[in-house]
Amino acid sequence: MAQNMKRLEAIVAELPEAQRVNVIEWGGHPTFRVRNKNFVFSDHDATSLSFKLSKDEAAAVIATDPNAEPVAYGLGRHGWVRVQLSGRVSAARWEQVREWVRTSYTLVAPKKLARVVEEEDAG
Repeated sequence: MAQNMKRLEAIVAELPEAQRVNVIEWGGHPTFRVRNKNFVFSDHDATSLSFKLSKDEAAAVIATDPNAEPVAYGLGRHGWVRVQLSGRVSAARWEQVREWVRTSYTLVAPKKLARVVEEEDAG
């Protein structure tokens, strides 16, 4: 689903110093990073996305979204959530994904960069 990746890349492009890095050791799977810190993990076609949320928000998303689950490798206990985006993805769902990606960014980015995004979201 090339259109999913294009939408994800457009969301990430809004974020200061964010970049895509394909990880050779993971079969070339894309990650999105800010200053070498991952804030989104993706499969090749962006139908499976993982991002970091506050522990409370992660628990709420997992409890209410049937397409969400904690990330394996112990990352789930740190607020990492995996969401499946299969089939035709609605505009409302993409807006939710955008919020989650931006939240994940603010949780891992240096404070100065995170503040820029938080101020945009508050305004």
